[in-house]
Amino acid sequence: MEFAKNITRVSALALGIAGVLAYGDVHAAAFQLKENSVKAQGRAMAGAASAKGDASVVVNNPAVMSTFTERTLQADVTAIDLSYEFEGSGTAATGTPFQQPLTGGNGGDAGDVAAVPAASFILPLSGDFEYLTLGMMISAPFGLKTDYDEGWKGRYHALESDVKIIDLTLAASLELSDRFSVGAGFIYEHADVTLSNAVDFGTIICGRSPAACVGPTAQFGPQRNDGFASINGTDNGLGWIVGMNWRPTDKLSLGYSHRSEIDHELDGDAVFEVPANVRAALGNGVFINGGGGADLTTPAIDAFSATYYATDRFTVMAEATRTDWSSLQEIRIEFDNPAQPDSVEDYSWDENWFYSIGGEYKFSDKFTFRAGVARDDSPVSRPHRTPRLPDQDRMWYSLGMTWNVSEHFELSASYVKIDIVDTPEVDLTNSTRARLVGDFEGGADLFGVAMQYKF
Repeated sequence: MEFAKNITRVSALALGIAGVLAYGDVHAAAFQLKENSVKAQGRAMAGAASAKGDASVVVNNPAVMSTFTERTLQADVTAIDLSYEFEGSGTAATGTPFQQPLTGGNGGDAGDVAAVPAASFILPLSGDFEYLTLGMMISAPFGLKTDYDEGWKGRYHALESDVKIIDLTLAASLELSDRFSVGAGFIYEHADVTLSNAVDFGTIICGRSPAACVGPTAQFGPQRNDGFASINGTDNGLGWIVGMNWRPTDKLSLGYSHRSEIDHELDGDAVFEVPANVRAALGNGVFINGGGGADLTTPAIDAFSATYYATDRFTVMAEATRTDWSSLQEIRIEFDNPAQPDSVEDYSWDENWFYSIGGEYKFSDKFTFRAGVARDDSPVSRPHRTPRLPDQDRMWYSLGMTWNVSEHFELSASYVKIDIVDTPEVDLTNSTRARLVGDFEGGADLFGVAMQYKF
């Protein structure tokens, strides 16, 4: 039977790693994190690649580092309070004689509170190198975490998903004139992925040996012989960033930056928990602990930015960012175990755009206030939406402020409310024929604090 043929191709990574590699959060499209600057968050990231006075330009547009005249140390941290709740139903062994409703609850709140830190340092040079500025920054451009209750309806699609991608960026900017500067940087990126999900071994056995699932005394059946699969994989990759900053007048600053794709060859270990009666029926050829890997390419990003200093006190910013998620068309998983065939999952993602507008008002020499609004379009279409990535278009509403404690030291804070534009719906069937149908209610609150010290 075709069902039996397909079911024997189930693998640890196919049961979830492709989803977690692409899973994200409601604070930025897909699994992108924009939280590298509390100042920029206060104006919905408007002006992130063109505004002066924010050391996060090391990763947002290194060309703007030329506007710094003092050594600057900056530390930012954002707490993301994420909420994701599912409501729906589904069937196990869909389309087979053994089809039955999925048991379990709705998974609880899959979100949690997570901290995203960033730290940057900018060093203007002097003497013969006065036109050169160096910078360094540690940031987290991608990843987050979701965790569903054990035994929920979607357990065969996702339980825990944990993605950590951390960058070290070393950059330099060159001031070509009083009005124009360029910048470039080198990115060293570390990726660490951990995930888990339940495995419906009962349905697998029924697909291979239907007679084993017939009758009131049958020891196998859908949702009767659940097991567990988990995977961890890591890799290091290299990338680059370039940027330009044109200041045609004292009131206007225009910025453009391009961040490259970064290729990862994730290598890790798969661990299975298989019921004893299932192991006896399956044999030792498949679903055994061992190594596996998958390629992942994080997307290229283009940012177009403008800052207009309307008066000595009021500034208007705008930003448009294109993230080329077409780098993620499929995930192909390969295993060290020759008995475990490759598994391929289709994503067919497209590019997405982020648009924002915001402003700052210098209330006094001590306090500056910010506000902004943004729209973040999702690259994920309904056929490719999963519980690991219930992604949808969203709106940002931001507020922020800076307190200049002294001539050299300042503190900043921001709050961002993110609302999903439309209800994310899922209707998907995995490789063990578990079909999950429903929708998600979600959103996020972002609370950021930062310090900057000039010396």
